[in-house]
Amino acid sequence: MKYPVYLLLAFMVFSCQSSTKPDIEIVGELKQWHKVTLEIEGPETSEYAKENPFLDYKLEVIFTSGSKSYKVPGYFAADGNAGETSASEGNIWKVHFRPDVTGSWKYQVFFKRGKNIAVVDGSDQGDPVGPDGEEGTLEIMGSDKTGSDFRARGRIINGGKGYFRFQDTDKIWIKNGADSPENFLAYDGFDQTSRFSLKSVVREGEADPKESLHRYESHVNDWNEGDPTWKNGNGKGMIGALNYLHSAGVNSVYMLTMNIIGDGKDVWPYTDYNERYRFDCSKLDQWEIVFEHMETLGIMAHYVLQETENECLLDSGYTGVQRRVYLRELIARFGHHLAISWNLGEENGPAHWTPIGQTDEQKKAMAGYIKQINPYPSNVVLHTHSDDENQDAYLTPMLGFESLDGPSLQIGNPAKVHERVKKWVHESESAGLRWIVNLDEIGPAWKGAMPDSHDANHDTIRNHCLWGALMAGATGVEWYFGYRFPHNDLGLEDFRSRTNWWKQSTFATQFLSQFPLEEMQSADELVGAEGVYCLNIPAELYVVYLPAGTGNARLRIASDSSFVVKWFNPRTGGDLQEGSVSALIGGGNRSLGNPPEDSLKDWVVVVQKD
Repeated sequence: MKYPVYLLLAFMVFSCQSSTKPDIEIVGELKQWHKVTLEIEGPETSEYAKENPFLDYKLEVIFTSGSKSYKVPGYFAADGNAGETSASEGNIWKVHFRPDVTGSWKYQVFFKRGKNIAVVDGSDQGDPVGPDGEEGTLEIMGSDKTGSDFRARGRIINGGKGYFRFQDTDKIWIKNGADSPENFLAYDGFDQTSRFSLKSVVREGEADPKESLHRYESHVNDWNEGDPTWKNGNGKGMIGALNYLHSAGVNSVYMLTMNIIGDGKDVWPYTDYNERYRFDCSKLDQWEIVFEHMETLGIMAHYVLQETENECLLDSGYTGVQRRVYLRELIARFGHHLAISWNLGEENGPAHWTPIGQTDEQKKAMAGYIKQINPYPSNVVLHTHSDDENQDAYLTPMLGFESLDGPSLQIGNPAKVHERVKKWVHESESAGLRWIVNLDEIGPAWKGAMPDSHDANHDTIRNHCLWGALMAGATGVEWYFGYRFPHNDLGLEDFRSRTNWWKQSTFATQFLSQFPLEEMQSADELVGAEGVYCLNIPAELYVVYLPAGTGNARLRIASDSSFVVKWFNPRTGGDLQEGSVSALIGGGNRSLGNPPEDSLKDWVVVVQKD
């Protein structure tokens, strides 16, 4: 067939202007907030090559649109499909990009070779390899996603006023998460995943090497047709577990990414338990399949980068070669996701049982490096010890530090949750940099949030921990499961063991998310009853949590305006209801009346200017 000359010329012009050259393939949907991957043909190498592909090569791509510019790190991806093939060698390298605006994005590739170049600051060193210097253009359209899928709403960032919010919007986001199992990634379906131990006897609270890894078999039926798997159907239990958590209202999962010499000794990104410089391409590809699914469900990945037992394992606590290559690999592979908390480490800092730990300066260096190499706005938090003394000693020096977004609080005594959250909200505000304060673990360690079979109503932790944290200004909660109960922190297999608790936690977080929390302040003193919690905008809005048996409490209102009074049931959820008092005139101490029913149980009262 012959073609008109003008069509041939048009084809030649298009070919010359094409932004994608043969050694770079663009994979993914070219849409705002979606994952766009540059698959690059580079040097043929392997995980075990003498010239270490994780250290001795540096791949970066700069993406630019108008005033926006992101320098995104890349990584060695073996054959490009290692999650299915278990390949450890190949010539495919990848860069994951998340465009945050529509329109044209230009990109330029920087690909260098040199000793330890991946962790050396600066980009003007090394010898060029592969498509170094190549440029191209991406045309990005709007997202077509809806619902809870983060791609429909964008990236979750520190909003600067004490709460997470979606980037470029005023919409806040409250975390409602699973803190257990901490070894969530110790999953039988992942390549090269096992439990390591040199001991025949383990202490209470440690994982037993004779027991199997997680399989989440009770959640296989929660896997849906069309959901992801890998290697002939692996992953249904884990994917199904995430589906269940999403259906229960859970929107965050806490997970260690490295617990070598820790309590579990069954999660690491390396090619071997004793390796510190080389990474398992197939295992990490399989992790990515799980993280992508979490994103579609609207579930944040809470990456806990180390444990108290191993915080000095890499570079003796410093941010040297080992720690830098570890952080860089995780950020290159997973930093593109839209909802991440990067946690510096579980129970970070020395304690009486672990006298060696990272110093304040080492923590700051680690947090600073995460912010330095992560191209996207990132949330960096610090998990604490459970006692007041250690918590104060390690958090106080971090106040006002620009690379830390807030504490990930562990609080051993449930009755202290409210006052401890209020303390760090107040102190961070006084230091000039309001923290996002999260309650991420409750004690005692042997107890935590018990299964429904042992605590069906969960009255104590609902009062002290859930509402105690959120009414003090916490931006989120996650729930730890004590080691003396079934489905505990290292041995959980069935998330339905806490179905009643997920409901109550979801009632609270979804209810409070409708209020302008960034404008509200804790003001418990306005209510004339013991043990109450109050958030308010003076003379405009009051949200009051009344513990069990607090009937006919009085609220001090600094306004002569009229107010509407409604009641919310924190145990069963549902719509706002009318109590014995449906309206009141402010200007002093006014009775809130009694709830619609169950006056001896806890209730939430909303008093809003009419």
